Amino acid sequence: MSQKISLQQLESFLWESADILRGNLDPSEFKDYIFAIMFLKRISDSFDEEQEKIIHEFKKKGKKENEIKKFITDPVQYDNFFIPQKSHWNFIKDIHHDIGAELNKAVELIEEENSILEGVLVSIDFNKKDKLPDNKLRDLISHFNKHRLRNSDFEKSDLMGSAYEYLIKMFADTAGKKGGEFYTPGEVVELIVNLIDPKAGMRIYDPTCGSGGMLIKSREYLISKNQDPRNISLYGQETNLNTWAICKINMFLHSVFNADIKKGDTISEPKHLKDGSLMTFDRVIANPPFSLKKWGKKKADNDPYGRFVYGTPPADFGDLAFLQHMLSSLNSKGKMGVVLPLGVLFRGGSEKEIIKGLIEDDLLESIIGLPENLFYGTTIPACLFIINKNKEKNRKNKIIFINNEFECDESGTKNKLRQIDIINIVNAYREYKDITIPKTTNIYNRYFSKIVSALEIKSNDYNLNIRRYADASEPYETFNYNGIVNSGIPKSEINDEYNKEILKEINLNLLIEKKDDDFFNFKKNIKSVFDILEIINTDDKKVLRIIDRWWKKYRFSIKDVDIELKKLEDEFQKEINEFNDE
Repeated sequence: MSQKISLQQLESFLWESADILRGNLDPSEFKDYIFAIMFLKRISDSFDEEQEKIIHEFKKKGKKENEIKKFITDPVQYDNFFIPQKSHWNFIKDIHHDIGAELNKAVELIEEENSILEGVLVSIDFNKKDKLPDNKLRDLISHFNKHRLRNSDFEKSDLMGSAYEYLIKMFADTAGKKGGEFYTPGEVVELIVNLIDPKAGMRIYDPTCGSGGMLIKSREYLISKNQDPRNISLYGQETNLNTWAICKINMFLHSVFNADIKKGDTISEPKHLKDGSLMTFDRVIANPPFSLKKWGKKKADNDPYGRFVYGTPPADFGDLAFLQHMLSSLNSKGKMGVVLPLGVLFRGGSEKEIIKGLIEDDLLESIIGLPENLFYGTTIPACLFIINKNKEKNRKNKIIFINNEFECDESGTKNKLRQIDIINIVNAYREYKDITIPKTTNIYNRYFSKIVSALEIKSNDYNLNIRRYADASEPYETFNYNGIVNSGIPKSEINDEYNKEILKEINLNLLIEKKDDDFFNFKKNIKSVFDILEIINTDDKKVLRIIDRWWKKYRFSIKDVDIELKKLEDEFQKEINEFNDE
C-alpha cells in the first residue's frame, strides 16, 4: 500500500463493519463475529509478513525454491503462530457457499496448530443461519478484504491494538449495561496503573480481567517509562467465555503472546495456583462487578485457600470478596488498585468488619473518590482502594483520602476523567500531603487530599466516607439581600476565592460592569442567558452554574419585579374593563 493507514481511518473502517451486521443481531452479540473476522484477517496478514521474513533469510542462506517451500509449511519455523492453508484469509475470502460452516472449520484448524489460541475462536459459532446468513458473512468478509492489516501498513506499529480498544469501547457504548461487563473506561485504567506503578520484572494480575485493558495498560506503562515491555508477566482470569476470547484476541493484537489468561469464576475456582496454593503477584489490579449478587458466599465460608481472613461479605454484595481474593494474591511487598462502589465505605455488618481488619493491619494506603456516571451499566459514583503491603515509614497507620468526585468532563452521555484529573490525583498520592482547595468566605476548609490517622478513623467507628475527611463538595449558594432587592452582583461574590478559581479562564469584563463600590450589573447588551453562553463559549458546568445563579438572583431587583407586576395588573384590568364595556 502506498499510503499508510492512520488510527482514525482504521477506527472508521472497523466501525463501518458493525453496520453490516445491524438488524438481526444485538450489538452485544455481533461484536464477537466482528472481532473474530477482523482477527482472522489480521492474523493472516501478520503470518504473511512473518513468512516473507523467513523466505528472505532462507534465500540469503542460498536455499533452493523447493527447500524453501518445504520449510515455510513447517509450523516449527514460526515463533508465535502458524496459519494452515485452509484457515488463511486467501482461502476464506473465496468461500461462497455454506460460509458459516467453513469459517467454523477454519478456526478449528487454527486452534489445532496454535495452543496459545485454544478455545478462543471455537467459542464463536459462525453457522447460525437465522442470524448470520451467508450474504451477511460475505459482506463482512468483503469489507475486511479492502485493506491489508500488517504493521508495515500503519502509521504506527501498535495501531491495530489501539483500534481494537476503540472498537471494544464503541461496543461498550452501544451495549449499555452489557458493555460494562467487559470494559473499564481507559482513563480510569490509566489512573490506576499510574497509582500502582508497575515496573520491569514484575508479575501483574487481574482476577476479573474482562477484555484485558488493565493488563495491557500496565505493559504500555513500562514503555512510557522506557522499560522493556517484554520484561513483565501478565496474568488474568475471566468468567465470561466470550469476553475471555475477546481478551485473548486483544492480547494477540497488542503482540502479547505469553499472557496467562484463564477461564472460570475467580471466587469459586481460582485458576492461578502453585502447589495447591494461590500464586502471588507484585501488582494486582481489577474492576470487579459492582455489588455482585450470588457471588458464592456459601463456598467462600469454607474457602480452601484461606482468602477471607476478615470474614465473608453478605451474599448479595461480592465487592469485598473480590478485594480479599486480590489481597491474598498479593506478595509481601506488593501493591494493588481496585475499583469499588462507594457503598463499601460505610456499610455495616460483616463488610464493616472487613474494612476494620484492613485498617488495623495497616494495609489500606489510599481511598480515592471518583465522579458519578463514569462506568458502563451504572451511574453511581465509585472509589479506588490502593492497598500496599510495603508502606513507606511516613505512611504507616495513615490513609490519604483524595476527593475527585466533582472533577471530570461532563459534556458527554458518560462523565470522563480528564488528563488534568489523572495528573492531580497521581500527584496528590505521590506527594502525600494535605491539599486544600478554594473555599467560599466563612465556609469550612475544603480538601482535595487529606492524610488521616488510623486512630481518627477508629474514633469514627471505621466509617470511610470520603467527605467526612476530605470534603470537596461545592460551597453552599449564598444570597445577598441588597443585591436581590436592588439588583446587582455583590463584589464579595466576584472576589470569592472559590468563584475566582472556577472563573479564572472567563473574562468577566465582557459580561458585567461596575454599578457602585459594592455591586456589579450585567451589561445592557446581555438580554438572555443565550447571550451569555455565546460570549463565554464554555461547557464547563461549574462556570455555568455560577453565572446562571448570578443571572437568576441579581439580574432584576425586587423593585423591578414590582413594576413589572404593576404593569401586568394594569393590562389585565384594562382587558376586564374592555370586556365589561362590551
